[in-house]
Amino acid sequence: MRSHYCGLLTAQHAEQQVSLCGWVNRRRDLGGLIFLDLRDREGLVQVVCDPDLAELFKVAYTLRNEFCIQVKGQVRARPESQINADMATGAVEVYASEVIILNKAAPSPLDANQNNSEEQRLKYRYLDLRRPVMSDRLKFRAKVTSFVRNFMDNNGFLDVETPILTKATPEGARDYLVPSRTHKGEFFALPQSPQLFKQLLMMSGLDRYYQIVKCFRDEDLRADRQPEFTQIDIETSFMSAEQVMNLTEEMVQKMFASLLDVDLGQFPRMTYHEAMRLYGSDKPDLRNPMQLVDIADLVKDVEFKVFSGPANDAKGRVVALKVPQAAAKVSRKDIDGYTSFVGIYGAKGLAWMKVNDTEQGIEGIQSPVAKFLTADIVSEILQRTAAQNGDLILFGADNYNTVCEAMGALRLKIGEDLAITQAGWQPLWVVDFPMFEQADDGSYAAVHHPFTAPVDSASFLTTPIDQIQQGDLLSNAYDMVLNGTELGGGSVRIHNSDVQAKVFSLLGISDEEAKEKFGFLLEALKYGAPPHAGLAFGLDRLVMLMTGATSIRDVMAFPKTATAACPLTNAPSSANPAQLAELSIQVIKKPS
Repeated sequence: MRSHYCGLLTAQHAEQQVSLCGWVNRRRDLGGLIFLDLRDREGLVQVVCDPDLAELFKVAYTLRNEFCIQVKGQVRARPESQINADMATGAVEVYASEVIILNKAAPSPLDANQNNSEEQRLKYRYLDLRRPVMSDRLKFRAKVTSFVRNFMDNNGFLDVETPILTKATPEGARDYLVPSRTHKGEFFALPQSPQLFKQLLMMSGLDRYYQIVKCFRDEDLRADRQPEFTQIDIETSFMSAEQVMNLTEEMVQKMFASLLDVDLGQFPRMTYHEAMRLYGSDKPDLRNPMQLVDIADLVKDVEFKVFSGPANDAKGRVVALKVPQAAAKVSRKDIDGYTSFVGIYGAKGLAWMKVNDTEQGIEGIQSPVAKFLTADIVSEILQRTAAQNGDLILFGADNYNTVCEAMGALRLKIGEDLAITQAGWQPLWVVDFPMFEQADDGSYAAVHHPFTAPVDSASFLTTPIDQIQQGDLLSNAYDMVLNGTELGGGSVRIHNSDVQAKVFSLLGISDEEAKEKFGFLLEALKYGAPPHAGLAFGLDRLVMLMTGATSIRDVMAFPKTATAACPLTNAPSSANPAQLAELSIQVIKKPS
């Protein structure tokens, strides 16, 4: 039916006969002529319908937006004065000799000016995806996956599929469960990642594995999360953390150069401790130059308990954030808004200081907390933050995690609000993560996952557990970050059964529980498991960043809403009672 794509016609096709298929993007009736903008996945081309061709003109007159049609005709070069520089095909048009309606279209339920809610867009996703911006993103996604496959294949990696129906294992989120018909009362789980299977593939001797794979996590959603998402999953044998990082950095560098003509340069390295100290985040956006400055040692003895309390608490933190030349730009109303913003993260307030004249010291500042500070303290704060006249200094004081989360988020928000965050690309590696994090009840959880190896496994094995808990044990893990978004994370895996058993013990996983949930992995570790390491990229996040989208939902063909529902298919839905009976499942409704 089609000889060419609409959006690929150029002056080189002039005088050729073509057959095009697509949708009417717009119809313009100028009385003497009817012009159609015909659209397919590659773009638009203008079609001219001449009234001298009476039957054709009659059909063209009935056309409306989104009618699916076939056009046959001759490509003509437009006169110089009529070239449309805003269209890729603006140098040509098609003089129609035949127009065939393949299918009529009802009036669109979506607004042509895109005043549509996300719910509407997802309900009529097949119409939403006709928009060039959406189809372009999916085409770009296809280019990314093609690039990844070629790169992996050229570096000796094997594409191996792993099971979707598997066993529930604790990996940081709730599992999606699938009832078994043949094993009554028992359930499969959809994989949160292929973590255990890719480790087993290394134990199988396959050496280098990759997979572009669906993963499932039942967790609270946000712009960069979905219940089902796609990973670029990579695992290697006999490679160090440094080698894995070099390989995957090369892949991303070449991907950006090839697909965006962007030179990312060499990725800097930053420790987890340094990232939290300077930016309050383990995925800092380096395009924003503002940094957190610790001042707890300066305010330990002040009467202002909001400062002195956390300053004297081993688990507390007090920081200053200098906002350059913002004293006049940020009003009291703005500060009240920022105070409410940090409250979202548990902060109880936001102290501030406007710097009018640094030479006057405490007399040259304006702050509601100035009465609690001495001239020496103010002078040291100004010096430590490198404050200049006209700067604004904001203070965070609370427990360590709250300060990091609240002030780290505030840094990003102010960076956007005041255009401090610069354009461009800022990649980095964050390394030397702590092995565990401790909850308020004293229990421990793995920062990455329970199969991550410590930096020094030999020392870990010989150190008593109570001393490990008191120390700052580092894991052999690494995250790739780009513009404040974690693109991917990985680690060297545990390949020694004794180390794995001790990690489970630290995490409060008993021998019985470990055998029940991970028995197949522990068994495999006994049979000459090789040293292995890997990394997994979030494909959706990667494409979101590269296309300039603001949500991963805009780079997925059929995503779920923020409540994990599908307006298009009305999923999830009730199950047929007969199906439930066959699965030995009864639905118990909560009382209203």
